[in-house]
Amino acid sequence: MSLSGKTLFITGASRGIGLAIALRAARDGANIAIAAKTAEPHKHLPGTIYSAAREIEAAGGQALPLIVDVRDEANVFEAVEKTVAAFGGIDICVNNASAIQLTGTLATDMKRYDLMHQINTRGTFLTSKACIPHLKRASNPHVLMLSPPLDMSPRWFAPHVAYTMAKFGMSMCVLGMAAEFKDDGIAFNALWPRTGIATAAIQFALGGEDGMRQCRTPEIMADAAHAVFEKPARTFSGNFLIDDSFLYAEGVRDFDKYRVDPTRPLMPDFFVPADDPPPPGAGLGV
Repeated sequence: MSLSGKTLFITGASRGIGLAIALRAARDGANIAIAAKTAEPHKHLPGTIYSAAREIEAAGGQALPLIVDVRDEANVFEAVEKTVAAFGGIDICVNNASAIQLTGTLATDMKRYDLMHQINTRGTFLTSKACIPHLKRASNPHVLMLSPPLDMSPRWFAPHVAYTMAKFGMSMCVLGMAAEFKDDGIAFNALWPRTGIATAAIQFALGGEDGMRQCRTPEIMADAAHAVFEKPARTFSGNFLIDDSFLYAEGVRDFDKYRVDPTRPLMPDFFVPADDPPPPGAGLGV
C-alpha cells in the first residue's frame, strides 16, 4: 500500500525521527503537515520547519510548515484546521514531539517536570483530540505515538520517575483511545526503538558523539512507522511495537543498514521489556 495522496500531521517533524517518518511518506507522494516549534535555526539543533519542508518536497511529497507548540490548545486546533484546508483532510496523526530529562525526584525542577508532561502526555492527548474528528472521515486512519510499552517495572521509574511518567502517559493514550475509538475504525498504536536512535536527544542529553556511533539511524523508525500505516486500521490497533521485532515480522532481515557505525555495539534504549528479545540478526552486539 502506498501513502500517495495521504495526509500526515506530524508533531516535532523538523528533525530526527519525526522528519525521517515524514521523508519516508514523502517518497510515496504524501502530504505532510510539519507541526513543530523551530522556525529559526537553533545554535545546536539542526533543522527548521522550512528546511524540513524543502526536504519533503525534494523527496516527492507536499509540505505544509506550521509553527506549533503542542502545549497551546488554540495553536494545535488552528494547525489542524490549516492542514485540512490545505489538503482536504487528515489520514494519519503522528505524536512524536517529546521532552526529556533523566533526573531523579530531588534533582527534577518542577518547571522541567511541567514541560515534559505538557509536551509528552498532554500534547499527545491534545493533538490526538484535535485530529480525531477528521480521522473519522479517513479511509484508513492511524494515530501513532512514539512511546514505549507499558512495562510497570520499577527499574524504569526509579532513575527518572518524572520522565517515565510523561512517556508512559503517551502510551496510556494508546491503551485508552484504541478501545474508545474502535468502532470508528481509528487505529492507535505505539512504536518504540530497541536501541538508541541517532538524534539530538542522544547527542546532547545522553551519549554525545560517541553515543551517536552506538545508535541506529532514524530510518529504522521511519520504515517501521510506514509499515504500521499500511496496516488495516480496523484490525491493527492497540499495539505496543518495538521497531526491529515489528520489522522482522514484516519480513525485514537486514538490520545492519540502520547502524550508524557497524563496528560499535548498539546502545540499548530504555523501556524495552525483558521478555521482548531482539529478533535474529538484530542483536545488540557488534
